[in-house]
Amino acid sequence: MNTDVLVVGAGPTGLTLGIDLARRGVDALVVERDGTLFPGSRGKGFQPRTMEVFDDLGVLDAIRAAGGTYPVGMIWRGGRRAGEHRMFEPLPASEETPYTEPWMVPQWRTQEILRDRLEELGGKVAFGREVVGVLQDANGVTAHLASGGTVHARYAVAADGGRSAVRRALGVGMTGETVDPRPMLVADVRIDGLDRDNWHFFPAEEAGGRLALCPLAGTEDFQLTAELPEGTEVDLTLDGIRKVVADRTHLAAQDVTEVRWASDFRPRAALADRFRVGRVFLAGDAAHVHSPAGGQGLNTSVQDAYNLGWKLGAVLTGGARIALLDSYEEERRPVAARMLGVSTGVHRGEVRRGKETQQLALGYPESSLTAETRTAPAGAVRAGDRAPDGRVDGVRLFDAFRGPHWTLLALGTEAPDERLGAVRVVRGREHGAYGKGVFLVRPDGYIGWAAETADGLTEYLVRIGLR
Repeated sequence: MNTDVLVVGAGPTGLTLGIDLARRGVDALVVERDGTLFPGSRGKGFQPRTMEVFDDLGVLDAIRAAGGTYPVGMIWRGGRRAGEHRMFEPLPASEETPYTEPWMVPQWRTQEILRDRLEELGGKVAFGREVVGVLQDANGVTAHLASGGTVHARYAVAADGGRSAVRRALGVGMTGETVDPRPMLVADVRIDGLDRDNWHFFPAEEAGGRLALCPLAGTEDFQLTAELPEGTEVDLTLDGIRKVVADRTHLAAQDVTEVRWASDFRPRAALADRFRVGRVFLAGDAAHVHSPAGGQGLNTSVQDAYNLGWKLGAVLTGGARIALLDSYEEERRPVAARMLGVSTGVHRGEVRRGKETQQLALGYPESSLTAETRTAPAGAVRAGDRAPDGRVDGVRLFDAFRGPHWTLLALGTEAPDERLGAVRVVRGREHGAYGKGVFLVRPDGYIGWAAETADGLTEYLVRIGLR
């Protein structure tokens, strides 16, 4: 079997990458070891920046329809309601940042939505295909399957999770730390005796750790998370989970009527020593493992794919130089390292959810793809920043950005006369968020180049290999 890009793993990372490649006309194959999509709710929270990514990829309406806002936390003590807990600092939406609230969708439903979008674009997932080894040479990658077959690709992407078989086959190490030595139980359960208007928190008591029950929007399930004492052997059976709930809450064991999925883990923060080995890239949990606190892991993973997709597309179908692919590790590894710190800080109570966890302030100001030539006024966006939304002469900017193309904004100055190929040009008056100037917005919604006039634009495009 031959393809241009082999994506190993059909989690949110692999499916996002598959969508981005499919809309660029890249021949890509997503393979998944298991026979079905992941069945649990595990990564359930989307940060505002990821909602913007989903807007661009054409799945935002489905994601919004499938989920809901985070419910208000309700703290219980001694079987009584003892107070409310807000999960994050509320931040008002604006024209520049239309999505500011985290959004909750169980992971299994997110993956269904992403798979459906991939298939709508002509892509597919091959289930029951376990990659057990990879070899590469100057021309491509050969992936060996547990079934005995092989897949030949020009490039491969390991999106196969924290225990990535591809990462191990490449010999790439992970450097990190244990965030908490206590095991964590996570399960999707059906439960009687609790309202679905609140996220129910049961603080650590003598029984040995915190427990929470979160209603999952669009389902009849609750996600159960519970800390267990260090050294505990985690029992994932119905009886075992019933005992944990009965020991930690005012609920009876029989109030847990069904366990639909269950798992356990020990919170850890680790970063792959490399994000690229030749023609193979690491993305998502294969490249970085986070504590689930703060909702950063899945979001960082989706944005890995979003960063890599346009670069692979530019090289494979757009005539860009292969050197463009070097910028993936250059840009994404520092972001992942920062997010490891944020997640660990939230887990330990050192960082509060809110502006720090929205991921809207993340950018690539130090990237080799970033060029800022203006003396920008204080507060104005600069090259390397996320390109804000807004309206320019009646055109919504997120509508202009949507799609696999670059976008040139000429605000309060003349646009270049030359033909710019697959670059969409938007002309208008000086804009509050941007100020005055010419801005070249990358396909992933970050400003690559900013100047007072169009002088130097061609040189920039040539330098990064797009002309």
